[in-house]
Amino acid sequence: MAQDRVLIAGAGPVGLVAAAQLVRQKIPVTVLEAGDELSSESRASTFHPPTLDMLADLGAAASLIREGLKAPQLQYRSQDGVIAQFDFGVISDQTAHPYRVQSEQFKLTRILLDQLRNDECFEIQFGARVVGVEQDQTGVRVKVSANGRDEVRAGSWLVGADGARSEVRHALGIEFEGFTWPERFLVLSTPFDFDAVMGDLVSVNYVADPECWHFLLRVPGMWRVMFPVGQDVNDETATSPEFGQAQLSRVARCARKFEVIHTTLYRVHQRVAKRFRLGRAFLAGDAAHINNPLGGMGMNGGIHDAVNLTSKLAAVITGESADAELDRYDLQRRLITIESVQSQTIQNKRDLEATTEEAQREFRDRLRRIADDRDERRRYIERISMVASLRRAAQLG
Repeated sequence: MAQDRVLIAGAGPVGLVAAAQLVRQKIPVTVLEAGDELSSESRASTFHPPTLDMLADLGAAASLIREGLKAPQLQYRSQDGVIAQFDFGVISDQTAHPYRVQSEQFKLTRILLDQLRNDECFEIQFGARVVGVEQDQTGVRVKVSANGRDEVRAGSWLVGADGARSEVRHALGIEFEGFTWPERFLVLSTPFDFDAVMGDLVSVNYVADPECWHFLLRVPGMWRVMFPVGQDVNDETATSPEFGQAQLSRVARCARKFEVIHTTLYRVHQRVAKRFRLGRAFLAGDAAHINNPLGGMGMNGGIHDAVNLTSKLAAVITGESADAELDRYDLQRRLITIESVQSQTIQNKRDLEATTEEAQREFRDRLRRIADDRDERRRYIERISMVASLRRAAQLG
């Protein structure tokens, strides 16, 4: 089996899900992680119902759910109160997990690594940054910078799951098409009790506001609150305690001292790689596509990439399918990314930031109409939970 070893760049959720999928089919895997250890950054914190189903197949969902928080409802609000609320229970006939789980992504990577660590088919190398890729019809050779020197790792296939600044994508010369939003996003994590000052909150709340839209996501022990930051505010000011305190005071509508556990400021992009496959190399997750976080679709879409790709790759390696089967990965996942993930997240942002009374009214009326119609409500929840995009992908190719 040595000639069938799959190299995976990146030990984030996407890379380790890909590894777990292959290892359970006895396909040897080497994960090359640029960091000296697994990332401890909070980053993504939402796991959608079909993603939890996939993780359950890997034996990882139960532990993640125990460490996280179930969120069966989602709410849209304005400063005047609730616009509409949706319950994932309406898709309980399509998933074993009719809820979102709010839990930082680093918890999943540790769960997966603990499961994989002692498997003879699994190998991980930390401090190993991919800096070059070569391939031919028989395999791939990856140039890795590790411990101050360059080395070459060889395998039959390569999965680039090494993030938005993917060295694999760069080495393959694949364009990353799209745009960058002019504003940055500020995320503040605080244990403040928003329930005490805001009525009827659920664990996932998107607040439309023409002056400063925001969302509040409850994770174990705290809230994550996200705001846009305009171009007129520099990075130093945006990450200052004073700026964060002012933003939180505005959300809570009260002036008090807020404890802030984490502060993160980042630029937001909507980009999709021009292709997800080039020969024996593939892109998945943020290496293949990035989007704004409204809707929690980025990491989930990446995990869906990993499961789609590795099921096809395993079938090719074991001789059950021809190599051409792998082209369906590019067709299915790239089109779904454009049709579903990109379009939905862009629409989410435009709805929340609507500035004219006409646009705000259209958003409110649309949401209420959907919430009041059983069939429309079901279709909407299928879409925002990513159940619909998976069904659509299965229909392609």
